[in-house]
Amino acid sequence: MTVVENAKEACRGRGRPQVRSDEETLQLIVEAARAEFQASGYAGASMNAVAQGAGVSTKTLYRLVPTKADLFKNVVSQRCGQFLLEIDQKVVGDLDLEQALVRILIAYGRLTLEKETIGIVRLVLGECERFPELGEAFYETAIKRSGEAMTGWLAEQSRKGLLDLDDPKLASGALRGMMIMEPQRCVMLAQRDAPDAREIEQRAKFCAKLFLDGCRRRKTS
Repeated sequence: MTVVENAKEACRGRGRPQVRSDEETLQLIVEAARAEFQASGYAGASMNAVAQGAGVSTKTLYRLVPTKADLFKNVVSQRCGQFLLEIDQKVVGDLDLEQALVRILIAYGRLTLEKETIGIVRLVLGECERFPELGEAFYETAIKRSGEAMTGWLAEQSRKGLLDLDDPKLASGALRGMMIMEPQRCVMLAQRDAPDAREIEQRAKFCAKLFLDGCRRRKTS
C-alpha cells in the first residue's frame, strides 16, 4: 500500500467524532454533580468543577442546567425516578398484595437509607436555611413524589376492596415512617452504618406484615 493509500485509509478510519445527545450529556452532568455535591456541599459546589467532571464546556452545562438549584434538583429527581420505575404497575401489578407491598418498601428503603441519600438529607438540613431552594427542591422532587406514588398505590388497593383505609395519604405517611425513620435517624446521627440489602428486605417484610395485619379488609360472613 502506498503512502497516499495509507493516508486515505487513516482518514476513513478516523471519520467524524460521534456527537452525544443532550440526554446522554445531561446524564454525565448529573453524575458529576452528584460527586461534587457530596465532596463540597451545596454552597461549596462549583459549576465549573461539575463541567470539568462531566467533560463538557460550561456553555453546554448552563444550556442544559441553568442554575445550581436546577443541578441539585436533577440529582434528586434522577434518584427518585429510579424508585418510581421500581414500583411501577408493570413491576408490581402481577404480585399479590403482600408481595407487592414488600417490593415497594424494599425500593423505598433503598431510596432513603442508602449512604448517598442520607448524605443528601444531611446536606439539605445543614444548608436549607441559607438556601431555601434546597428544601423546596428536595421536598417537591423526592418526598412529595415518593409519597404520592405510595399513596396512589394504597388508594388503588382500597378501591379494589383489598385494604380498608379511610385516608390513604395518612396511611402512606405512617407506613413510610415505620419503614425508615429509626434506621435513617440513627445513621444520620452516626450511631450506625447504613443498612445493607438484607436488613432492608427483612424490615420491609416486617413492616408489610404489621401494616397489612391492621389494614387488610376482613372477609365478612
